[in-house]
Amino acid sequence: MLIPTVSRAQCDDLLPAFHPNERTGKSGTASSARGRTKGGLLAVTADDLVRLRDFGSADGSVTNMPAPFAVSPDGSEAAFVLSRADPQSNRYCRALVVVTLPPAGGSGQGRAKGLTTTLPRIVDRGGDYITDTVGAYDKRIENGFPAVSTPRWSPGGSSIAYLRRDDDRDSGKVQLWVARADGRGAHAITHSEADVEALAWSKDGKRVIYQVRAGTAGAERALAQEGRSGWLYDGRFWPSARLAPFVSLQPLKTLSIASDGSDMRQGDADEQSLVGMLDAVDHGVSSVSADGRSASIAHTAENPYGPNALKVTSAGPDKDAAPPVACSQPACRGGLSGVWWLPGGEGLVFLRREGWDKGTTAFYHWAGKAGSAPVRLWTSADVFLGCTAFQSRLLCSRENATTPRRVTLIDMQTGKVSDVFDPNPEFAKISLGKVERLYWRNNLGLEVRGDLVLPPDYRKGTRLPLVVVQYNSNGFLRGGTGDEYPIHALAAKGIAVLSIERPAPVVSLHPEVKTPDQMLSVFHKDWAERKSMQSAIEVGVKAAIDRGFADPQRLGITGLSDGSSAVRFALINSNLFKVASISTCCVDENALIYNGPAVQRQFEAMGYAGPGGNLEFWKPYSLALNAGRMNRPLLMQLAEDEYVAGLNTFTVLRSAGQPVEMFVFPGDHHRKWQPAHRAAVYARNLDWFQFWLQDKEDPDPAKQPQYKRWEAMRDRLRSRP
Repeated sequence: MLIPTVSRAQCDDLLPAFHPNERTGKSGTASSARGRTKGGLLAVTADDLVRLRDFGSADGSVTNMPAPFAVSPDGSEAAFVLSRADPQSNRYCRALVVVTLPPAGGSGQGRAKGLTTTLPRIVDRGGDYITDTVGAYDKRIENGFPAVSTPRWSPGGSSIAYLRRDDDRDSGKVQLWVARADGRGAHAITHSEADVEALAWSKDGKRVIYQVRAGTAGAERALAQEGRSGWLYDGRFWPSARLAPFVSLQPLKTLSIASDGSDMRQGDADEQSLVGMLDAVDHGVSSVSADGRSASIAHTAENPYGPNALKVTSAGPDKDAAPPVACSQPACRGGLSGVWWLPGGEGLVFLRREGWDKGTTAFYHWAGKAGSAPVRLWTSADVFLGCTAFQSRLLCSRENATTPRRVTLIDMQTGKVSDVFDPNPEFAKISLGKVERLYWRNNLGLEVRGDLVLPPDYRKGTRLPLVVVQYNSNGFLRGGTGDEYPIHALAAKGIAVLSIERPAPVVSLHPEVKTPDQMLSVFHKDWAERKSMQSAIEVGVKAAIDRGFADPQRLGITGLSDGSSAVRFALINSNLFKVASISTCCVDENALIYNGPAVQRQFEAMGYAGPGGNLEFWKPYSLALNAGRMNRPLLMQLAEDEYVAGLNTFTVLRSAGQPVEMFVFPGDHHRKWQPAHRAAVYARNLDWFQFWLQDKEDPDPAKQPQYKRWEAMRDRLRSRP
């Protein structure tokens, strides 16, 4: 559900159309009210971060998404969907764009200049945000992260097929669209009752193959009919996500349709396998050489936290009988994010995250033969995501702590990297925080790292309030995992930020663990994973204090999902933090009630105490069971999908007179995706930490009711012994 708006987004500036030296304010209008640094750069604002032009996955830590790019058959152009949030209209500006690629050996965009050689052209404008979905407990759940789907060029290069969703047509379902590559028209060729999830062109370019969960609409109608006599409360329910039961996850059905939208039929076996093969290629986990050999990345055990490994399967009719060629070198195990054959099958290249707590990207060549060792061509602090191979190059996204995402080429033979397109050239004139990467170990000896972000004008020796943001810190520092705590905007307000990359899970210390069930048992025994993360946070904060950056009396902590769990554990089991803000809540003594029978069964199998059971079990993890001694301000900004699970915590804390405030965002999911909500969350978190850590209030008259509530909380805290 999108919150109603009175207007469509103003999307004239979806493509950057000005030189960064002519920096303007939002939506292309001149801004004289914004502050500037001593160097003449503009001070970063939360609005700058909300309105980033974007493509691909949600942040630099999301590595399991398909490539957002499709390269034309002749290798001269690439297509992708570009988007930008517009908080005023609460919508996204979106377009399918095509960018020209420089010829092999040529140069793309000069990073130092920050200018594009050519702007992309828009071939289809419009569509609404598509949320990613995950399968859990035989249910399909929208999680709020952006869905990433690779567009497809027709074999002749004249058309591009892609997925698009419009709120005002086809019941808001994702449909298959075909656009002319020259920008002279686009149209939907499906009107499916269920979301289209995958697509591919036939080899002759006359048909498009796609996949849908065709049984979903019928299952929803059957569920509604069942409701006339009442729903049996069973494993279909997940009350904290929605009050009605879910339909079971329906199987994917492969269909084939003519490119003009006529003649739809069931897909045959070859068409079905084509979609599956392309999906593996899009994710970078599989690549087939010209002679038919297959290189793949897969986990070495059933345990999903185990290291992945690289292997090559032989070509030919007896390939299934021939043993795979596995790379036995350490560089071929763990952290692998993509593999691609060189032209002609003369070896392959792969990208890997390695180094301290996997904080470095490395690019390797490997011959793909038994006994051969990979050769590392380079390492980089930048994050490279969503790569797709063509000719002898990779097209990727690239970002780092102070540089938003841009489109980049990697020469597969030499490793040379060159930028093609910067969607956000304005950031060349925006002052961001000073970032220093810190390294440490937790109490288990696990590697941890964090990015310490200081104000642009920071003076050495000054102790600042510090806020911890979690639980990944890769790529451009937006707002942490879930993107709710604007890191650079906090730093611009004089608050230091420690953005933490969590350590490897405790199960990495247990080589005997082989299965997910064994893994979960290790995680939750005596709160082992929580204690490991708590130590990681405490040691990192102490390092910032010991080096003179942080004021130990003015510390805050934030988190979404597992990060929220870390916040709650920290508030209960230490007195380190003065104030907190969380985005999800809560796993506690009532969680097995609020989350339904299916979740209850799994949690009890993991060793959690069941409903009405041992409350002492929950004491290290439940804010409600420790309400009387919290005495620290807690801001809860929760999605409509999840707030029911936070009612116990909020109600008990408030009844105990604790300083707690909760906001619920309608129509939102685990990650809040609506632009107006994202802007509101950013703004409130800035106000919250400035109020509690700096004694500052925004003079905006519209915010006075907020500050009256917070002042009353502060007065009650000060009156306590």
